[in-house]
Amino acid sequence: MMSRFLFVSLALFSLSADVNSQSIDAKNSMVTFSVSNMRFRTVEGTFKGMNGNVNFNPNNPNNSSFEVCIDASTVNTNNTKRDQHLKTEDFFAVDTYPNICFTSSQITKTASGYNTKGVLTMHGVSKNIEIPFTFSDNSLVGNFKVNRLDYKVGEGTGSFMVGTEIDIKITTYLE
Repeated sequence: MMSRFLFVSLALFSLSADVNSQSIDAKNSMVTFSVSNMRFRTVEGTFKGMNGNVNFNPNNPNNSSFEVCIDASTVNTNNTKRDQHLKTEDFFAVDTYPNICFTSSQITKTASGYNTKGVLTMHGVSKNIEIPFTFSDNSLVGNFKVNRLDYKVGEGTGSFMVGTEIDIKITTYLE
């Protein structure tokens, strides 16, 4: 009986050691983005308020997972009038869709870092995406692109005024 208890305890300990649950440093973590504006300028901005669950072990990415959201109302392009417009029904509709979230379904090691597949939910639309990322100094950095129209963000604006492809960089610092 004692040997069975010891075996089960060791098995549970080894399973829990495979995944490291980390807290997100919400103060310093952010999402940055850039999009063309009137085809000759670029608008850059940020989102803050990142929270969720990160269970990442660089030595065992297959047993890792991400469930992370950002607060859509934190959009900041350093232009108060534009930021207020981005929060309206014309774009992010933050009163209806307060969060932008990503939930991973798979994390794998690659030659240049890692890759995660999962679902990005924004403006009430969920789509499968892939995000290549790196892990260094207790931070995760991923870069990817999305088409804002796939998520019904700013559908009423012409692509001349606001580009359709958004470059996104996620920087998640772990505590």
